Amino acid sequence: MEKSKVYFTNMRTTPTMNLQQKLTKLMKTAGMGDIDFENKYTAIKIHFGEPGNLAYLRPNYAKTVVDFIRAQGGKPFLTDCNTLYVGGRKNALDHLDSAYENGFSPFSTGCHVIIADGLKGTDDVEVPVTGGEYITNAKIGRAVMDADVVISLTHFKGHEATGFGGTFKNLGMGCGSRAGKMEMHSAGKPYVEQENCIGCGMCTRICAHDAAVVTDGKATIDHDKCVGCGRCIGICPKDAVCPASDESNLILNKKIVEYTKAIIDGRPNFHINIVVDVSPYCDCHAENDAPIVPNIGMFASFDPVAIDQACADAVNSQPVLENSLLAECCHEGHDHFGTIFPETDWTTTISHAKKLGMGNPEYELIEI
Repeated sequence: MEKSKVYFTNMRTTPTMNLQQKLTKLMKTAGMGDIDFENKYTAIKIHFGEPGNLAYLRPNYAKTVVDFIRAQGGKPFLTDCNTLYVGGRKNALDHLDSAYENGFSPFSTGCHVIIADGLKGTDDVEVPVTGGEYITNAKIGRAVMDADVVISLTHFKGHEATGFGGTFKNLGMGCGSRAGKMEMHSAGKPYVEQENCIGCGMCTRICAHDAAVVTDGKATIDHDKCVGCGRCIGICPKDAVCPASDESNLILNKKIVEYTKAIIDGRPNFHINIVVDVSPYCDCHAENDAPIVPNIGMFASFDPVAIDQACADAVNSQPVLENSLLAECCHEGHDHFGTIFPETDWTTTISHAKKLGMGNPEYELIEI
């Protein structure tokens, strides 16, 4: 198999070439302009950052991508889906507030923000996964599936469950609705935290299988009837319905890959990873720890497998920064992510994606 092309530019600038101009040059050289954007709705999948976290990508990067797509005649929008956990992005209203607070407004980025799975995270589409081992139909935010083109704009960083968060994490987990996120995180079925339940009955109304019942002012879920769709999680006004969150990290990675396959199959797609502020934890945290390695640069490719492999290789080749979580760990070998999170194995993502024919981990790195 021929090596995939991954394009790279570092973070150095000159008086005549700033970082946004370098990103534009990277996209052009990598062939993103070859996509037919004319009058095409284009979803730019990005993480808006949990309030309190400062490691997420600056909105200036998003504006550069938006301007590039508009120049090609496209109709871009920034998007993400609601979170499964309680935080600043669990419903569309809070999510939009968080995005605006962190600088992602139509005025700063040049396009609108659409929360893809709707107000409560229940507006999704079931998308078949060709060749999936764990997922038959992925539950993807409707606005993502309504788009004609998908662009991933990813902050590449560490992750406590998947090893690192790259293109696959940004797309697969990020575009899953709340029910989809539950499917990826859980081997079991949801349950009700009784102390938080107010007995409103919303879960009983949304359940198509009569699994949720309210007795003596408290809801319970009959797991013999429950099919694990997760819609009760999205509808609960008090976040009393919780996912099992008991899936192994290995299978979690594979499910994320299969969700990504559902998203990009049959549509033009392109991927940009920006490897700066490489925090050990996901941008979903309401805080960010010190970066574990120096800033590296920006990567772009049509191949999601190759770009994540290239970024992982780039991070693992870097020296460890003092006063970081990585520096505190007993470091053996050259896997920075495995050192911080020894119970994870990020290579599972790469190998499973290759197995499903999504790309090639063998790549040619072209520096511009």
